[in-house]
Amino acid sequence: MKPTLQAIFQKCFDSFSHTHRLPQHHRRAARAIIQCRTSALGGHIQKCPAGHVEGVWYDSCGHRSCPQCSHLPKERWLERQKARLLACDHFHVIFTIAHELHQLWWLNPRLMTEFLFQSARDTLFKLLQDDRHLGAVPGVVISLHTWGRTLSFHPHVHCLVTGGGISPRGEWISVRNGYLLPVEVVRIIFRGKFLDAIGKALKQGRLILPEGMTEQKVNNLLNKLGRKKWNICIRERYSHGSGVITYLARYVKGGPISNRRLSCVDEKGVTFRYQDHRDGKVKPMTLSSEEFVQRVLWHVPEKGMQVIRYYGLYGRHGQRLREKCRSQLGQPPEEKPVVLAWQAYWEKSGHPEKARCSVCGQLLIRAGRVPRGGAPPEVEIGQRQAA
Repeated sequence: MKPTLQAIFQKCFDSFSHTHRLPQHHRRAARAIIQCRTSALGGHIQKCPAGHVEGVWYDSCGHRSCPQCSHLPKERWLERQKARLLACDHFHVIFTIAHELHQLWWLNPRLMTEFLFQSARDTLFKLLQDDRHLGAVPGVVISLHTWGRTLSFHPHVHCLVTGGGISPRGEWISVRNGYLLPVEVVRIIFRGKFLDAIGKALKQGRLILPEGMTEQKVNNLLNKLGRKKWNICIRERYSHGSGVITYLARYVKGGPISNRRLSCVDEKGVTFRYQDHRDGKVKPMTLSSEEFVQRVLWHVPEKGMQVIRYYGLYGRHGQRLREKCRSQLGQPPEEKPVVLAWQAYWEKSGHPEKARCSVCGQLLIRAGRVPRGGAPPEVEIGQRQAA
């Protein structure tokens, strides 16, 4: 049987938790993953309106780090974002912090997350609103990722940026010469803003410092990093934004690894697949069960932390400006898509048998509740299909 993250946590987390000090949000995430779609969470009965089939489907945990129940929320999010996208070129920009700052991130995750979002946002808006580059307000969506392909700790943000914006005169302006911004200028400004934010927090006493690190040592580190080349990437222009927003959707919910990447679990540990960025090849990696669980938990965000944010034309208050842009770009007025039903999702995904009666083809309907931890009624327990 193919391994799942849930099965690994059900087998390994109890012993892991007895030997590691864990914050509450890590324990909450592990408990959600372990209980997802089990009787512990209760469920509901789905049945054919004509009475041909009937079954119990246990409820999803809904935790954003659980890969088992993330598919429908991702698809709903993606449909909402595609409905908002402007019909213009888009760019994919990636900001990565220097690895020497990882220790500070471990101890100050919420503060460092804010610095990363603010620095990326302010860098893009400072340059794109400058007449020397664009002279207009763009639309930006920024998503936080803290993991690398091997589940290593690698904090960075992916940004979807419109290849144009609305000027102070209310006119749509496209980027010049087919490129967004000069990478070196972006690198210098982002680095300066991020280091400046840390320096101010240090002076204000808001930073928790690693053991043995004094304020002077932190200042020395910041000065050193101010001369280092940071990893900033502006990828090629996309003629639309749907490709990048689809990429970001994979990280909105579900955590750092999907079940399909897991290969096997044995006495050696957990083996999973990853793509090596150096040669593009897909390779296996085996970690001990303890190390695997630890790496997954590294990337559980604290409760209430926003890991995807919207600015400018794509911001919460940007709809009026967005409508001006849509008009000038020849797009119809923006409409909210109908919320995707779970039956429609399965049919769209090519699995209509999960949404319809196998006898008469009618859509299954909800016909009752199963209480949390309670004994289910005398019906067959099937693989959960509802959201």
